Amino acid sequence: MTSHTYDLIVIGAGPVGENVADYAHKAGLSVAIVESELVGGECSYWACMPSKALLRTGQALHAAEKVGVTGTLDVAAVLKRRDSFTSEWNDSGQVEWLTGAGIDLVRGHGRLAGEKVVEVTTENGTRTLHATHAVVVCTGSAALLPHIDGLADVAPWTSREATAVEQIPARTVIIGGGVVAAEMATAYQALGSTVTVIARSGLLGASEPFAGDLVAAELRSRGATIVHGSPTTVSRADSGEVTVTLDDGEHVVADEIIVATGRTPRTEDLGLSSVGLSDGDWLSVDDTMRVTDVEGGWLYAAGDVNHRALLTHQGKYQARAAGMVIAARAQGDEASNPVPWSDYVATADHQAVPQVVFTEPEVASVGLTAKQATDQGLDIRVVDYALGNVAGSALHADGYEGQARMIVDESRQVIVGVTFVGPDVSELIHSATIAVVGEVPLSRLWHAVPSYPTISEIWLRLLETYRAEA
Repeated sequence: MTSHTYDLIVIGAGPVGENVADYAHKAGLSVAIVESELVGGECSYWACMPSKALLRTGQALHAAEKVGVTGTLDVAAVLKRRDSFTSEWNDSGQVEWLTGAGIDLVRGHGRLAGEKVVEVTTENGTRTLHATHAVVVCTGSAALLPHIDGLADVAPWTSREATAVEQIPARTVIIGGGVVAAEMATAYQALGSTVTVIARSGLLGASEPFAGDLVAAELRSRGATIVHGSPTTVSRADSGEVTVTLDDGEHVVADEIIVATGRTPRTEDLGLSSVGLSDGDWLSVDDTMRVTDVEGGWLYAAGDVNHRALLTHQGKYQARAAGMVIAARAQGDEASNPVPWSDYVATADHQAVPQVVFTEPEVASVGLTAKQATDQGLDIRVVDYALGNVAGSALHADGYEGQARMIVDESRQVIVGVTFVGPDVSELIHSATIAVVGEVPLSRLWHAVPSYPTISEIWLRLLETYRAEA
């Protein structure tokens, strides 16, 4: 057994862990990062990057068709392009980056073994790492398998298998109605699979209602089936066919099954009990990412594992705050009680989280939905506008269909939520994020003139509609 001491130890070398380590090291701390799989984590190899690579070609083809250009989709080429974004599931490039950044990589399974102690099981034995200042847990989340009779016995695919697929099944059944389910339904349908989505409450239930409706309509128009029901049993025949039986007695038969029903924290074998926590639980943190239920203030958690906002970009935002605040506290700076919107806190997690769902049409949102704002007791006005009525949209695609919604806090005259649904609206959402985070008054936003003819003219139309309804 070997022992090493660092200022900071990070468990998990995904994008969140990498950012914590990088920001802390740049501020002067010695850092070790522990990883049991591939450096780069879920996002790089089994989530964000490969899933968007699978989606993009179909989206580009359909966009071309909407301006009069026709073509066909080469599935093998799509999968090869996907492989390029995962570096063929080889992390040597990311390891090289860590080395260049001055961060020590320890490969193996890391577990807490007491205050500021991490034991790493490696191929060559056990290494004990001691932290002088902090340990940060960045182990992320894993796909949740629901308790459905027979499901575990049919070798179901989760997001990992779905994004790493080598051969597209002729028929695919997807259980779930959230982001992963909607995106994989879009990708697999475009890649030639006959897709059935089993979504008990419809698609994208956390978004504005029209978002799920528009995505479902597009999927159906391209041949997908969406079933509202609850699976009761799943079985696989000797032929390989999977049969899902629903609570109403209906049967769905497919060649493969993808389960996308939520996430669970990757804390089941993290040694949390050694510091007074329960293994397998989400980790509750304050706005500096410090775990609230551990004495001494030395344990932090960033990214999915703290359950604040299960999005890579939001986890990286938390990581930047954690890396900087840990370094500041280690160096005696005044960072014990940082103020909202400072470098040391992730204030935006609460009401200014942006998200893009890369379906067809895309769904891009930031801040609160109308329901969330109402539930919080805000005095709001909801402003809707058909995105297809903007000149830039008509130029962008023949028959462009989409919807925009702006939620205004009437008492402060600022925007607290925006949702865009339509082709390529993902590039619109950062302007909305700036408006929400910056709390830009509507009177000043009126003077942010959108270029013509672009889809961004939707901002003028929303503001005009707001004024007309006053």
